[in-house]
Amino acid sequence: MITATSRREFLKTAGLTAGGLMVGFCLPARTIGASAAITDSTAVNAFIKISSDNDITLIVPKSEMGQGVYTGYAQLLAEELELDWQGIRVEAAPVAPAYNIPGMSMQFTGGSMSIRTGFQAMREAGATARTLLISAAAEKLNVSPNSLHAAHGNVVHGDSGRTLSYGSLAAHAATLTPPSSVTLKEPSQWQLIGKPLHRIDTLAKTNGTAGFGVDTRLPNQHYALVARAPSFGATVKSFDDTAAKAIAGVVVVKQVPSGIAVIATNTWAARKGRDALVVDWAAGPAGHFSSAKLAQDYAEKCLTPGVVAYSAGVISAPKKGQVHLTADYATPYLSHASMEPLNCTVAFSNSGCDVYLGTQMQTMDQLAAADVAGLKPEQVHVHTTFLGGGFGRRGNLGSDVVREAVAVANGFPAPVMTVWTREDDMRGGYYRPQSHSHLTATLDTNGHPAIWTHTQAVQPLLKGGPFSAFTTDPKTGLDKTTHEGASELPYAIKNVRVDVHDDLHPVPVLWWRSVGHSNAGFVVESFIDECAHAAHKDPLAYRLALLADKPKHIAALKLAAEKAGWGTPLPKGRARGIAVHESFSSVVAEVAEVSLENGKPRVHRVVAAMHCGTVINPNLVAQQLESAVTYGLSAALYGRITIADGRVEQSNFDNYEVMRINTMPVVEAHIVPSTEAPTGVGEPGLPPLAAAVANALYALSGVRARQLPLSQTNFSKA
Repeated sequence: MITATSRREFLKTAGLTAGGLMVGFCLPARTIGASAAITDSTAVNAFIKISSDNDITLIVPKSEMGQGVYTGYAQLLAEELELDWQGIRVEAAPVAPAYNIPGMSMQFTGGSMSIRTGFQAMREAGATARTLLISAAAEKLNVSPNSLHAAHGNVVHGDSGRTLSYGSLAAHAATLTPPSSVTLKEPSQWQLIGKPLHRIDTLAKTNGTAGFGVDTRLPNQHYALVARAPSFGATVKSFDDTAAKAIAGVVVVKQVPSGIAVIATNTWAARKGRDALVVDWAAGPAGHFSSAKLAQDYAEKCLTPGVVAYSAGVISAPKKGQVHLTADYATPYLSHASMEPLNCTVAFSNSGCDVYLGTQMQTMDQLAAADVAGLKPEQVHVHTTFLGGGFGRRGNLGSDVVREAVAVANGFPAPVMTVWTREDDMRGGYYRPQSHSHLTATLDTNGHPAIWTHTQAVQPLLKGGPFSAFTTDPKTGLDKTTHEGASELPYAIKNVRVDVHDDLHPVPVLWWRSVGHSNAGFVVESFIDECAHAAHKDPLAYRLALLADKPKHIAALKLAAEKAGWGTPLPKGRARGIAVHESFSSVVAEVAEVSLENGKPRVHRVVAAMHCGTVINPNLVAQQLESAVTYGLSAALYGRITIADGRVEQSNFDNYEVMRINTMPVVEAHIVPSTEAPTGVGEPGLPPLAAAVANALYALSGVRARQLPLSQTNFSKA
């Protein structure tokens, strides 16, 4: 359960400098993995608080949504601060400039950037704190700092053996000027980084004390559900709330920009009240929109060139005798389908408002809440809880959930949690865009692609909106997410053209785990597999030959193939498929082992190998690969949002299937050893998965699946 904090220490000064971190004070938040928050503590810098009795709290600026960032950041900080792993506490950071991503003016979690952007900064924070504590000890003992060293949460004088705890030094250390630069440990000195340490949030999540957004409980808290538009773009013409107000527990019915809100003393009353509303809706511009019709339009449009995203060499017609391949691939709209439905609690006070939710986008949520409430941003305090799944949905730049919740609670004399049901989110949320791809390849005498073209039709995520600058390529005007993964082919092909049709549609779209790579990985790796079979070559050997100057791809492919037993016999009725894809600077190769049961795909085993540079915690990497496979298989085998007359036809997990225990394959995760800088981990395991499965199904059945979900394909022998 999350409760309101009784006091705040506003951030005074905290910022990133070239050499380290300035001293600052941090807003107390719920302590993770501990029974009570520290109440007598000093902030040594913006990321570390130390109590007088030597309790250490690490303030993490990233949202913990299952990816293990609390643990990874704790390892980085604690490594340089010389802490014992047991007993470390973690808090979610408040919204403040000190917690922005380096080089950006935003605090958010996404893009598989947490470790990439925090690897240096978190170690510097720990080293800066360690240096300040040693300096404080030197002054207290009247000795040279060089005669002191840090160990196990203490500063030790080497000559006399005298020991001072961090807690006894913290108050003085916080008054000292941070050093302009610090010396970080060499990898050979690491005691925590690279170790498979247990997750810092495991205990709280297993004993029920972990606080998710939906667990928020404040004094006199009320609950609200909103009757939202039944079709995209529909608006309220009029409504009758007589029956709704007659429901026991219903307190207020009010119109908000997104629909009609019913505020009640409990969620059941709010839901019953909403169900009793009579709303007359005016159809919006999407009243006749159909995903089936869009699929037809996309297929026709892809027969003509779009805006060129990438071009190299010369694209010419195939010559007589050359092998020429043509294929069309299609992917559907997808829901984020996180396990914890969306929710946001807002509490107004005389000084501002507090917002409690699981969010990936703290800065934008604070600005959005301030905008709706008519407050200054500093009057809005965002409390980041655990996220029961994000996948991009809780990283909406427009902050739709927060805007709605603030509008609902504004003017109400008590805190209000606005709750979305599963149906609300699936029918009226945001979606991974539908897409269509038309590809051609002309093979040379070696069977390798001499010419490759890829025309894609897909809705851009942010084009034309207030946040288009985040993803728009100034040279082409294209949203980069429409062609990422397609316009950076790793294969040695001299003549390439990738072009895009990026028309806008009334369906709201948003980044979805791995963003554009989720489409590109399936399309590109399936079509390169087609080229391999057309050339009568082994798909693994074919890829390796075209990746001679891509050592990361080669290493990942070889490791996955070796661990999967590529080329060795399988039981009758099974086959393997392989795929490799780079995203978020990491390379993942996957081998899927499949069969057909009653004509439907069954995945028995997935072997994944990731090249992600220096690994902070191998357990976290393995967990993210397993997670990406699970999430990716749900989409590859079953996931599909269809729209008719502007309305989403799916509503819950009965008609939007996900992987279940009895359908999950064995997942084996392997890491390519590397000393390079860390790269992304949370998303790269997803893009090659669908292609690996589809390629295995082709090897088994001879039927090439060119659309997702794969369950829609008839794999009977042609």
